[in-house]
Amino acid sequence: MEELERRIGYSFRDKELLRTAMTHSSYANETRRGECNERLEFLGDSVLSIVVSENIYNNFRNKKEGELTRLRASLVCETTLANFARKLGLGEFLLLGKGEQRSGGSDRPSILSDAFEALIAAIFLDGGMEEAKRFVLSYVLEEISRPTDRKPTDYKTILQEIVQQNEGERIEYVLVGESGPDHDKHFTFEVHLNSNVIGKGGGRTKKEAEQRAAQEALKLLGEL
Repeated sequence: MEELERRIGYSFRDKELLRTAMTHSSYANETRRGECNERLEFLGDSVLSIVVSENIYNNFRNKKEGELTRLRASLVCETTLANFARKLGLGEFLLLGKGEQRSGGSDRPSILSDAFEALIAAIFLDGGMEEAKRFVLSYVLEEISRPTDRKPTDYKTILQEIVQQNEGERIEYVLVGESGPDHDKHFTFEVHLNSNVIGKGGGRTKKEAEQRAAQEALKLLGEL
C-alpha cells in the first residue's frame, strides 16, 4: 500500500481506508476479513460528480446544460474511469477472490472503475475535499484537454435527459434477476418509463446491467 500511496501522491492517516478501497467483494466474502469497497464506491461516485461538475461549469461557460451533462457523462463513465485506473496501475493493488483473479478481474473495467471511485472516497474521508479534488483533477484535466468529439457511453444519462423533456415522465431501474457465484455474478435489470418496460439488459455488475437496459431503451425510442 505504500507504493500505491506514492503513486497517488497522498499518504493516508487511516491506512485501513485505503485497504478497504482496494478490497473487492469477492475477497471480502471469501476471506471474511474486513469490508469490501462497495460503500466507498457509492460515496466516491458522488464526490467525483461534484468535482467534475464544478470544473466544467466554471471552465465551459459557453456550453448549455445538455452539453455540460454529456461532457460530464463522458468523463465519469466506466470506460474513462477504468482507463484512469489502468494509468495508475490500480489492478496491481486490488484484493480479489481466487475466482475473480483467475477470470481476469484485475483488468475488468467494471472492477477498475469501481475501485477508482472507492479510492476517491477514501482520499475524501481521510484528507477532505481539497485532496480528493486534487486527485480527481490530476486525471480529469488531461482528459478534458483531448478532442471534444468523444461520445459518452453513459446511456442512463442520455435516457434521463430525453425523459426530462416531458414533464411528469419518470424512469426507474428494477432488478429482475440475479444469478451466479460471488466471483461471477450476473444481474438483469428492466428500465420502466412510468409503468411500461422500455428496456432490459444484463451484466456482471448492477451498473453494467442498468447501462445495457438504458441502451436498449434508447434504441426502442429511436435515439440510437
